[in-house]
Amino acid sequence: MMPYFIYKISPPRILEHIDTKERFQEARALVRSIRSTLEPQEVNSVRMIFAKDSAEAEKLLSAAREERVIGED
Repeated sequence: MMPYFIYKISPPRILEHIDTKERFQEARALVRSIRSTLEPQEVNSVRMIFAKDSAEAEKLLSAAREERVIGED
């Protein structure tokens, strides 16, 4: 079973591993709890990623994502 990795991401894409959880519910609860403590002006984000190991998680989080265009076919 692959775990869920929780990271704090600071500009410019600095990743800080916070924790690893085996269950989605535990990971989601932790992410929500951490996000609730962040100040509105903070530029940090907290992300959860499903990966086989921390190296893959960091690779996925570091990769540039394409912007989604909604409503265009």
